[in-house]
Amino acid sequence: MEQKNWHQWSGEEVLAHLGVERDLGLTPSEAEKRREQYGWNELSEGERISPLLLFLNQFKDFMMLVLMGATLISGILGEYLDAITIIAIIILNSVLGFVQEFRAERSLRALKQLSAPHANVLREGVVRNIPAKELVPGDIIAVESGDRIPADIRWLSAHSLDVEESALTGESHPVAKHAGKLIEAEVPLGDQKNLGFMGTMVTRGSGRGVVIRSGMDTEMGKIADLIQSTDVQETPLQRRLEQLGKILIYLALGLTVLVVLVGIMHGQPAGAMFFAGVSLAVAAIPEGLPAIVTIALALGVQRMIKRKAIVRKLPSVETLGCASVICSDKTGTLTQNKMTVTRLWLEGRTLEVTGEGYEPVGHILENGKPVDLKKDQSLRRLLQASALCSNAEIYEEESSMRGKKKTREEPAELQWKLKGDPTEGALVVLSAKLGLTSHALSTVYKREQEFPFDSQRKMMSVVVAHQGGHMALVKGAPDMLLDKCSYILWDGKVVPFTGTLRHRVQCENEELARGALRVLGMAYRDLKPNENMEDQDIVESHLVFVGLAGMIDPPRKEAKEAISVCRRAGIKTIMITGDHKLTAEAIAAELGILQRGGSSLAGHQLAGMSDEELERQVDLVCVYSRVAPEHKLRIVKALQRKGHVVAMTGDGVNDAPAIKAADIGIAMGITGTDVSKEASSLILSDDNFTSIVAAIEEGRNIYENIRKFIRYLLASNVGEILTMLFAMLAGLPLPLLPIQILWVNLVTDGLPAMALGVDQPEKDLMEHKPRGANENIFARRLGWKILSRGLLIGVCTLAAFWITYSADPSSAQQLATAQSVAFATLVMAQLIHVFDCRSSRSIFHRNILQNKYLVVAVLSSVLLLLGVMYIEALQPIFKTVPLGTREWAITLVAAGIPTFLLGAGSVWSGRRRRKYTGPGPMMTAKSTNIRA
Repeated sequence: MEQKNWHQWSGEEVLAHLGVERDLGLTPSEAEKRREQYGWNELSEGERISPLLLFLNQFKDFMMLVLMGATLISGILGEYLDAITIIAIIILNSVLGFVQEFRAERSLRALKQLSAPHANVLREGVVRNIPAKELVPGDIIAVESGDRIPADIRWLSAHSLDVEESALTGESHPVAKHAGKLIEAEVPLGDQKNLGFMGTMVTRGSGRGVVIRSGMDTEMGKIADLIQSTDVQETPLQRRLEQLGKILIYLALGLTVLVVLVGIMHGQPAGAMFFAGVSLAVAAIPEGLPAIVTIALALGVQRMIKRKAIVRKLPSVETLGCASVICSDKTGTLTQNKMTVTRLWLEGRTLEVTGEGYEPVGHILENGKPVDLKKDQSLRRLLQASALCSNAEIYEEESSMRGKKKTREEPAELQWKLKGDPTEGALVVLSAKLGLTSHALSTVYKREQEFPFDSQRKMMSVVVAHQGGHMALVKGAPDMLLDKCSYILWDGKVVPFTGTLRHRVQCENEELARGALRVLGMAYRDLKPNENMEDQDIVESHLVFVGLAGMIDPPRKEAKEAISVCRRAGIKTIMITGDHKLTAEAIAAELGILQRGGSSLAGHQLAGMSDEELERQVDLVCVYSRVAPEHKLRIVKALQRKGHVVAMTGDGVNDAPAIKAADIGIAMGITGTDVSKEASSLILSDDNFTSIVAAIEEGRNIYENIRKFIRYLLASNVGEILTMLFAMLAGLPLPLLPIQILWVNLVTDGLPAMALGVDQPEKDLMEHKPRGANENIFARRLGWKILSRGLLIGVCTLAAFWITYSADPSSAQQLATAQSVAFATLVMAQLIHVFDCRSSRSIFHRNILQNKYLVVAVLSSVLLLLGVMYIEALQPIFKTVPLGTREWAITLVAAGIPTFLLGAGSVWSGRRRRKYTGPGPMMTAKSTNIRA
């Protein structure tokens, strides 16, 4: 349906445009015609991909094709164990990829569940209950408290109608709806108070409206369309591994061909060189790399679950580690999503209220000292109005003990919860903090009449009976309430409400509002016996003004420290919320998000910007307020175009498109909708921003561990290739036989590399700036370390071979001994080098016994080496001979030189350059200790 500014039209104009009468509704035949025109009132899931096609798509990956080629070569060589291992790796990666993509397709199905299953619709003057998917534009529907709105509607009537729209707009409290016109043409979604939206929930009152948009034309439908049209971002890890795989394969194949050609040119038999070359190619291609990455990520997932972060997509673990921006929703993520009264004003005094959440624990302080309620009658009256002129209730309930087993002896863990409107809940909790609960007051005061809140007069009143007669208690928006007041409670006495006092109250109201507090005024009056207590105008006249209550959804205490940690780690936190600009800025300033030099943008300002203008300003903006779902998506994409790796957190339906588009989407486990969870990569089980910081640390460590075993694998492979290449160039016999090369590939490249995947983080991990999204896998001198260590391993292995072989070049036995020495030297050099890979500096900078898995893996590899050299049954297979003391001395010295020589150099360099903190450019004295 064509988009119109329905909020600017009156109810009669909307009905006339849609061709429907208010008291009759549509006829069944007219409804059927419109259904043919507009379609069913349901959300489309888009084109669905068959599970089989999803699975087959996993085999298109470049590394997968190479692994299948390696499987074929291993089979031809008769290395069936190697072939089976590679096949297992291929299947494991394919299944994981299939599961991730299949689960991502479910986000739209979760969105459909937010549609109401049935609706009460007026057809030919009779209200009928029909499936909501049969609704069409022009249908008149009725809703009441507890109903989910089945389509986008223009309200025709509203009676004390509040609608909870946080899933769509991000606003933390229900919105009061009305049937009047709005004048402005451009009104944010959260301020379109004469419209109702599909999927939102009626929390109070009742109303009747006409359907103006259905199905995919609704605001919820727009979100569904955004989810369908948003491409899933390839993670930095996936990009880097694909890049790495291609580089390694081309290099390995090129060097292998070179080794074969040089060997043949120097008189080596062509057949022997071919098999040696193929073995070298199989060994040089790190077919175990995807498996080790998968294992490292899977183990990281287990650690993250313990830290309240549930991973839905494995690569996202590493992606979060390189996030440079976190875009966070405000409500429930940075704040508690529990409205709390923090300040009171009465009789010219400002009182501070302590305590947070719904637990009735805290104090009311004046000048830092608790107020004596017995001596403060004005405060007592304000608290009475707060408790009695509200319908909310607070109660204790046993918590879910999420992730924790409760023993029989352990007492149940109770949690305070709210039933009713959050604003009223804040007032009820305020009164309960000083013991004035509705239950306690009910022994003295009995409610006899209620005039519910409505959006026109913005007030609620109750009439209560007590021993001395009847009293009216009123709460409402100060600007409306002040017009009803003739008196004010001042110094414990009722005095005329003069212009001076009225101005003073108005100034204080503005001051509280500037502090981002939502302000309500309290008033009362004693009713005379002859007054009509059922007449609202009489009850709400000549009131005595008592005071003001300022409330806010308070920030989480732990979020401020988490944001500070992010800042030290070079990660910017941005608040994106549907709440008002003033509130968002105040919360952001308190949390440390909005600092000097930062700026704030409202949704209407963002809407007026082009993508280029937004891209120019996006690095400076810290707070976005009153935003629509498409705005969040634009923000994420603008940040990505600027080169940022973006993490997007949220809990509502409105967050889902941006969550899906971000490099890593993070949903809330407790308050999050199914839609946001299905679109996400990571779910926080405790809805706590601090869990993101823990996840970032895990992600960074996982990526560093991946770099460690890439460093280890490639340096080892370079050493193997160069050993063969230098021998061929020197005209020497083959220092390593094909079976020995394959054994090294299977044993020493496997277990130690996997053990590096679970290595502990270095101490300064969270003091580094995040790496760039386009950073090469070999950045920060990793390429140099691989080549230098690989070169030394190759040279030292060849040197050990030559020293042993040159003792008697004409002896076949001596050649076998020299090949065994080269074999043992290569293995031991790699096993010593693996400890060097644990540190960004050198082997001397970390405790080599700290990683117990690595110690066990290395000892296992050493035992396997000794087994193939000293077990007689294995010697003919691996062409090895037992080594004597002289040969072992040559082996161990040659094996230790690459690591200990360079390690000593690193220590010496570190002493001369104290500001040097790891791979990358050396820091000067004026540099920070945070590396790029």
